[in-house]
Amino acid sequence: MAEIKDASTKVDTEEDIYTKDGTVDYRNNPANKNTTGTWKACPFILGNECCERLAYYGMSTNLLLYFKNNLHQHSATASKNLSNWSGTCYIMPLLGAFLADAYLGRYWTIAIFSIIYVMGMTLLTISASVSGLKPTCISKENCHATDIDIALTFLSLYLVALGTGGIKPCVSSYGADQFDDADEVEKKHKSSFFNWFYFSINIGALIASSLLVWIQDNVGWGWGFGIPAVAMAIAVGSFFSGTRLYRNQKPGGSPLTRICQVIVASWRKRRVNVPEDTSVLYETTDAKSAIVGSRKLDHTKDFSFLDKAAMELQSDHVKESVDPWKLCTVTQVEEFKSIIKLLPIWATGIIFSAVYSQMSNLFVLQGSYMDITINNFEIPPASLSIFDTLSVIFWVPIYDRMIVPFARKYTGHKSGITQLQRMGIGLVISIFAMVSAGVLEVIRLGIVRRNNYYDYEHIPMSIFWQVPQYFLIGCAEVFTFIGQLEFFYDQAPDSMRSLCSALSLTTVALGNYLSSLLVTIVMSISTKGGKPGWIPDNLNRGQLQNFFWLLSVLSVLNLGAYLLVAKWYTYKRPLGTLR
Repeated sequence: MAEIKDASTKVDTEEDIYTKDGTVDYRNNPANKNTTGTWKACPFILGNECCERLAYYGMSTNLLLYFKNNLHQHSATASKNLSNWSGTCYIMPLLGAFLADAYLGRYWTIAIFSIIYVMGMTLLTISASVSGLKPTCISKENCHATDIDIALTFLSLYLVALGTGGIKPCVSSYGADQFDDADEVEKKHKSSFFNWFYFSINIGALIASSLLVWIQDNVGWGWGFGIPAVAMAIAVGSFFSGTRLYRNQKPGGSPLTRICQVIVASWRKRRVNVPEDTSVLYETTDAKSAIVGSRKLDHTKDFSFLDKAAMELQSDHVKESVDPWKLCTVTQVEEFKSIIKLLPIWATGIIFSAVYSQMSNLFVLQGSYMDITINNFEIPPASLSIFDTLSVIFWVPIYDRMIVPFARKYTGHKSGITQLQRMGIGLVISIFAMVSAGVLEVIRLGIVRRNNYYDYEHIPMSIFWQVPQYFLIGCAEVFTFIGQLEFFYDQAPDSMRSLCSALSLTTVALGNYLSSLLVTIVMSISTKGGKPGWIPDNLNRGQLQNFFWLLSVLSVLNLGAYLLVAKWYTYKRPLGTLR
């Protein structure tokens, strides 16, 4: 008996040292809890993200003025081009996420697309520094670019956009993969990881919006783009350095194929009634899910017509094997339901992202018409985004170390407040950010009109009056964007986490596209009859505040829609473990 007991204890001990979420190490062996993952692996991932974000924001924060001054584009055109490019940076993650979840896994997707990213940054540096390829400038704000100059610039930028497609949806999910959901101790740390992940993003953004923006405005764009390119190379090095410590989720096959199988199978059985006893629906008999890298999901009553895909008929079996286009497991059906339930929450993030995009867009344009000097030192308008970054850096530790423990005492929730509540608070704060920007523009134009400053490049009103709107945007980020990151990871099916992270990022893409569309519409309407329009080349003759009022109204309506869909949402319930 003693020998049996000792053998049993030994087995239990061996099982306890391995993760139960299906992760493996770099040699494709079960991940050892003691030597892989958790916070010992995270510094390499956080370092990668910090340097990559330094590269991205170092390149993009001041890009509007590069388009306007160096490529010689009109204000509205520069704004739309920036919005379209930014949108593409956040739509490409759908491609990277699909490859990660279906075939490559997150590690190799990040590695391959990071190299593409470095290539794009290098080409952009060449386009801004090599004679014959860079725009010809008489002064800092008087440049002329040939078609080749413009084509090379946008080729570089869209190569960067492709590179971001494999990094953005995978890095946050990959960091969260380092914590085992089946281990309660590790699971508690996962929520903190998302906070510190976003903190690292803003450390990179802090350097970008201060030092790099100044270099671009005062030293040159060759250095201004070259330093971010070097930062991106460092990001790649940081990522590869942690290879031996990472836990890797196995790719589970094409999630889009599984979704299509549910749709086809349920359509084929559209005339069959779903039984009241849902326990008879088809599922694998063992503890593991039939989907690689995924736990089983509990059956839900939502979208019950899809349950028909899991109704087992004699015709579903072909030579004792199951045809997945005729019969799907309950977990596969619930995967699709999870995605459908996420969509209304996802849609409400688009307006918020349109508001957020103004920080590197029309906020910069607004600041460029204000007093940018302090004791003869010129402050680059784009560098005011440093106050957004400082706001995030201020609020993340406050939220993680003070608000969460305080709220936890009253709610009993492990995160203090739910992810949906957190996102809702951010949506409210974003409304005040737009109101603040609109009020500032009304005051600025009042000074212009009273003193006849219509043709002044910089009116005597300090650019630091923009600080409140940037600070409010940063506060809104901490609540909405971090909450969104955690929510889409947590509520995603295990084998679709990169895809759902990419889905959350597409709100940023569509927000940028929406901003571009709104600019096109308002300029088309407001320029009728020979009027300068809301956003003319000379902002002193425009009505920029009307655009901010428009976004404020849309944000209020969006908040109302969010409250309705958040009340309707039910959280997923996974069953068992993967090992």
